[in-house]
Amino acid sequence: MRMSDFGRNPTDEQPLSKIAIHKAFVDLHESASVKAEPLLLGLKGEDTAWVNVELKYPQPSENDWVGVFSPAKFNASDCYFESGKSHEAPCICTAPIKYMFANQSSSKSNYITTGKATLSFQLINQRADFAFALFSGGLENPTLVAVSNPISFANPKAPVYPRLAHGKAWDEMTVTWTSGYNIDEAVAFVEWGQTGLSPKQSPAGTLTFTRGSMCGPPARTVGWRDPGFIHTSFLKELWPNTMYNYRMGHMLLNGTIIWSKMYSFKSSPFPGQSSLQRVIIFGDMGKAERDGSNEYACYQPGSLITTDQLISDLDNYDIVFHIGDMPYANGYLSQWDQFTAQVEPIASVKPYMVASGNHERSWPNSGGFYATKDSGGECGVPAETMYYVPAENRAKFWYSTDYGMFHFCIADSEHDWREGSEQYAWIEKCLASVDRKKQPWLIFSAHRVLGYSSNSWYAMEGSFEEPMGREHLQKLWQKYKVDIAFYGHVHNYERTCPIYQNQCVNPERYSYSGTVNGTIHVVVGGGGSHLSDFTEIDTVWSLYKDHDWGFVKLTAFNHSSLLFEYKKSRDGLVYDNFTISRDYRDVLACVHDGCEPTTLAS
Repeated sequence: MRMSDFGRNPTDEQPLSKIAIHKAFVDLHESASVKAEPLLLGLKGEDTAWVNVELKYPQPSENDWVGVFSPAKFNASDCYFESGKSHEAPCICTAPIKYMFANQSSSKSNYITTGKATLSFQLINQRADFAFALFSGGLENPTLVAVSNPISFANPKAPVYPRLAHGKAWDEMTVTWTSGYNIDEAVAFVEWGQTGLSPKQSPAGTLTFTRGSMCGPPARTVGWRDPGFIHTSFLKELWPNTMYNYRMGHMLLNGTIIWSKMYSFKSSPFPGQSSLQRVIIFGDMGKAERDGSNEYACYQPGSLITTDQLISDLDNYDIVFHIGDMPYANGYLSQWDQFTAQVEPIASVKPYMVASGNHERSWPNSGGFYATKDSGGECGVPAETMYYVPAENRAKFWYSTDYGMFHFCIADSEHDWREGSEQYAWIEKCLASVDRKKQPWLIFSAHRVLGYSSNSWYAMEGSFEEPMGREHLQKLWQKYKVDIAFYGHVHNYERTCPIYQNQCVNPERYSYSGTVNGTIHVVVGGGGSHLSDFTEIDTVWSLYKDHDWGFVKLTAFNHSSLLFEYKKSRDGLVYDNFTISRDYRDVLACVHDGCEPTTLAS
């Protein structure tokens, strides 16, 4: 185990994991009650709704809490035991999808003195009904004292939360969404086209996964929740830079079509096309709850700040890269739905490209490079199913994609990247494949910091990086003249000088021109999770540090001019920036360990 896996901050703990649900005891109190309304949600097709929950309990305590369970019937029939039947079978074996303490009441009465409270929860459509359960005894020794009436969305199976992503061809966009309709109930498809023209219909493939696909607890036990069905449709032969409208549909056996809302997106530019092209990059955003439940204010405190900033600025960027650690579900599968709902205003209209992080993939003896339990037993399955990426094999989450003048090589730091590995060969192939005359801006990215970071735990290790990262990869970055390498994992922002072999190769700070003689490394893991501390050691290659939430925006104006901006999520203002100005001959120029072989022959 790495040194950095020790001494974790208490805020690293998934809020749902604080509940000892396996110890829950049922002792329904005849004078306690829980009432939820409205009974039917989404009557106008909404996929989110607010619910008022009224509590009455004659023996109130400050530790009483309300859990939201879905499906509404939760009992011992949900139990799954890793090694046979337990001697003392628990009464409840599934975690709630969220919770709130009773004393967080929005009503004027004081719950501790009156035993009465009103809580407001925000629910999303998650393919099943809901019940609200009042527990005494706190999170550590929960006793169920009352359960509400069930409530439901009008159509729990409705198609929801579309997420766009590039296909394997530049003129292809994929639409992935979730529903409750399997292939034996309905045919999934996307209707799409340009305004004023006859729409097309493209079929969708349907996937799901089971409890048996999970590698361990809690994903395989109390955190398990049926993920529904995940559909992906491929919209092909798109015209470049063109607006398209689309909606997801499910044709039932009787011919009735269940439609989603209408959405739109702009197709990608032709690779090498010169036009204004704007890219957003960040990592480690996590998810949060707008109703204040789950104590997410301590777990992922900046998540909604970043999300809302990006939503407010939708017209000013074209594509998003979320480079790992998405919802931090950590084995509580309900959180994946909630994350896709949170980013839906972004992912439904912009390509939302993702990378694999330790909280998606890492699990012992599961084929990954690390043996930590950061994924909570998910071992990559939800991420690889819920999100499409144009990889040859989504279980190996590395891929390349183009956006006009940009070429992106997205590595998977949860699998071996060292020289001689399968991924190393792919990274070299990806970097070598780009025609810099057409696509001058070459970007490398991975979740873990394979380059440089002044983070405190990396400093304790003495590496200032993920061990064995740049040792194996820096000669590829140098040989193929990678402009910028981006990483998450460390929850802050940091930018280095153009660097090679621990040496700054350009004295400038804000304006770079001419020969590409080193790669700029950027940590942009401040998407929303609790922030990481910097070391007090003076790292001379570090030009800018920020202990705050934020993201990077790249703007390519043409083949010779690139603008880099770091923006804080709290206000959207620029706090760090630089420009790169150069011509094609500057990319071709010979630099140390980056020269093409030559001959003296005439």
